[in-house]
Amino acid sequence: MKSISIGKLRGFQQCTSERGTFTCLALDHRQNLRKANPAFMDNAELSRFKLDVTATLADLSTAVLLDPEVSAAQAIAAGVLPGKSAFVVAVESTGYCGAPNARQSQILPGWNVEKAKRMGASMIKLLVYYHPDSPTAPDIEAFVRQVADECARYDLGIMLEPLSYPLDPAAKKLSSDEKRYVVTETARRLTPLGVDVLKAEFPLDVADPDETQWAATCAEITAASDTPWILLSAAVAFETYIRQVKVACKAGASGIAVGRAVWQEAIGLDGEARLAFLRTTGRERLSGLTALCVELGKPITAFYTAEAPFDWFKAY
Repeated sequence: MKSISIGKLRGFQQCTSERGTFTCLALDHRQNLRKANPAFMDNAELSRFKLDVTATLADLSTAVLLDPEVSAAQAIAAGVLPGKSAFVVAVESTGYCGAPNARQSQILPGWNVEKAKRMGASMIKLLVYYHPDSPTAPDIEAFVRQVADECARYDLGIMLEPLSYPLDPAAKKLSSDEKRYVVTETARRLTPLGVDVLKAEFPLDVADPDETQWAATCAEITAASDTPWILLSAAVAFETYIRQVKVACKAGASGIAVGRAVWQEAIGLDGEARLAFLRTTGRERLSGLTALCVELGKPITAFYTAEAPFDWFKAY
């Protein structure tokens, strides 16, 4: 059990269920949504999509993950993010710079942790591209530590999302064995750097059918991570994702950050057709996932506590 600050613990409480599990509705996507629907090249259209999803599904999640460019402030200003709903805001620029096998990440220009705190975020999310054997691995580690230190300064939790990639420029993705190594080793190396919760990829290729191996590799993440971890959805089909979630939570995950597995079919819809899908299929999917995480996820109270002596405020 690790003692954390009152502010960070409060952020966790806001972002989790009464039992202390995560069902984070992920809507921080930018470039991949623009590629999926050319209409979203228009910021107003991309924002409208995200606000439609937020308005329809936020109440079923424990927190909503939004981006600072077209959704976080806009959702608040439009009144579609309920006042009682926690939100997590991304701080990174979308995409990466550098060579494909030596990727770098950066904070969105004009944006920072202090501004996220000022706007009322309960946590921030930082996405990095990371391979433990890449020549840029030390740079990414230093970057994570820098942002984590900034979060500690403002007493704001940091959710880290490391995305893996192959070192062979000719390879489009990691093999299942490579992914197992990279995702687990990433948890081992990055979570001790001041990270509060790890948003992890499923640690095997989605085509791998062996659920015994699924359980074993998810347990490896649990053992390697210094922090609670939650499973991202990576645009897999909902039927696949719900199986992954069951296995991951039974193996020690504290819940999920789910995006396209819940709402991806709505990307190509508009108007009433979009809203009808979200109000039916979208809500049914997210409600089921939330119930599953509450039942099976490992609560954050198994990881974190806070000390509150009567003179705590003097040193705060």
